[in-house]
Amino acid sequence: MSELLEKAKNFVAEKVGHVKKPEAELTDVDFKTVSFGSVEYLAKISVTNPYGVDLPICDITYTLKSVGREIASGTIPDPGSIEGKEITVLEVLLKVSHSILLTLAKDVGADWDIDYELDIGLTIDLPVFGNFTIPLNKKGAIKLPTLF
Repeated sequence: MSELLEKAKNFVAEKVGHVKKPEAELTDVDFKTVSFGSVEYLAKISVTNPYGVDLPICDITYTLKSVGREIASGTIPDPGSIEGKEITVLEVLLKVSHSILLTLAKDVGADWDIDYELDIGLTIDLPVFGNFTIPLNKKGAIKLPTLF
């Protein structure tokens, strides 16, 4: 009996391991706007859905770091869904307060940009399997806005 149970468990594990899953890529991080208290950046995520049905997104979590320090983080609950058999572009708005930017003055230096690392967790509800999180990471430099 235990042999049969073990075979069944291995069969299910093998089939689940080969199931297509949605794929995502963090394609862009750019300056969006300046407000009185903060600077806003926009991250774009391109998500490919291999299924013929829409998949609900549970949430998107993000952490923006510069010089090893967290400068923005948050969670976007229930941001919509990913269209079936399509590529969906999701936008994540990142707000960084001016006071935090001032503490990064050494990094900004002469080139007037911030070196960053952005971590995003895209959690999708896959039917039958449950919640599935796609971890995304991007490193780069974001230009700061200038007045001239």
